[in-house]
Amino acid sequence: MLPLFATSFPFSKDESTQWVVLAAGVLATLYVIMRSKSRAKRVDPLARQSGGIGLSQQRQIERDINHLMVEMLDTARQMTAQLDTRAARLEVLMKEADARLAALKAATGSTAAGATFTSSAPPASTPTAAPLPPVPSPPETPPDPRHAEVYLMADQGRSPQEIARKLNRPNGEVELILALRPQ
Repeated sequence: MLPLFATSFPFSKDESTQWVVLAAGVLATLYVIMRSKSRAKRVDPLARQSGGIGLSQQRQIERDINHLMVEMLDTARQMTAQLDTRAARLEVLMKEADARLAALKAATGSTAAGATFTSSAPPASTPTAAPLPPVPSPPETPPDPRHAEVYLMADQGRSPQEIARKLNRPNGEVELILALRPQ
């Protein structure tokens, strides 16, 4: 091919050598440019990050995850224990309230029975006993002022969820306040 090229143009041998050197230079330049582009394509930052994690980094990440899981389990156990304690305390308070209610009913029932007994004619052989003083009814406790907003919104017909959302309180607290509302 080179002889054809050299014979078709009236160049000297030195000029044809210059053309060959020039062509080789152009080809070398194109090769370098193409090679740098192909390397740039291979260097994908996302691919390097995912494949670039070393074994030590991966083990450290696994240790961190295991540590976080242990902390989460401990926190869950603590919360469960607190809930169990509160539930047990609530049970005790409910039993105490039931016992006090039964005692109150027994006290009001015995005074009512005693009042009917004293109102009937006493036996002649026993001296008249002084009537038992009436047991005062427990004073009605006024509604808790902290719960007044909850009661007001409930009287307006709002649901416990709406009230809780509006007042930034837990749903359970609002439901408990409404359930224990004095009648």
